Amino acid sequence: MGEHKLKRRHFVKGLGAWTLAAGAAAQAQAISLRNPGRDQEDPRYVGQTGKRFGMVIDLRKCVGCQACSGACKVENKTPKGHFRTWVSEYERGEYPAVHKVFLPQLCNHCAEPSCVRVCPTGATFSREDGVVMVDDKVCWGCGYCINACPYDKRYFHPAAKTVDKCTLCAHRMDKGLLPACVESCVGGARISGDLNDKNSEISRLLGAYSVSVLKPSQGNRPQVYYIGLDGSVQNAPVGTLNLDDLARQRDGLPRREWQTTYK
Repeated sequence: MGEHKLKRRHFVKGLGAWTLAAGAAAQAQAISLRNPGRDQEDPRYVGQTGKRFGMVIDLRKCVGCQACSGACKVENKTPKGHFRTWVSEYERGEYPAVHKVFLPQLCNHCAEPSCVRVCPTGATFSREDGVVMVDDKVCWGCGYCINACPYDKRYFHPAAKTVDKCTLCAHRMDKGLLPACVESCVGGARISGDLNDKNSEISRLLGAYSVSVLKPSQGNRPQVYYIGLDGSVQNAPVGTLNLDDLARQRDGLPRREWQTTYK
């Protein structure tokens, strides 16, 4: 009986070691899955060598018009009810000293993106120029990156069954164009460019003004910076229903999709 127990113990121990080894091998295989675009050094996947793209949003100039949200939706053909960028509205103060706060939001294209670290297939990756992308040919829609993003800037595309988000309009920037949201901003509140170029407008703004990022305690090092960010919304980026939608709801009218500023 003692010998039988000993053999069984060795068998269980060996099985456990084999299971752990197999699990580690499977994990390594999943993490190292090949990405055809990068393997072929497709410029769309590699990005622009030597550059680091980011954005500065000057909240002193944002009027909450949602032109950026509409332009992005048209440019990137996002599905109904989903947005790559939007402008949240907040009310601050107490009557009669009440004021609005607008907060444009998008993927922060972090220097230390938690979404990239958790992706089991390599579908989420950072280009050499810092733009964080999602390869919809590799993504299987597991949602790990959605949960890992502390800014809630990713969504599950209902038709493609993959994850989608802002790409800083990389397809436009690679042609020397501005992102759609930057080009359409009527107040000139959004400024994008190469952070590595000390003479770029974005670098001059960062050098001239005090800037803030959303949820700095997360350690992701966002590359979207804000001038004039209200500290009361810095760690609570999801806004409330905007006033126009509330009025339409009161009057029994449908919500205007391009004016949706909350999730």
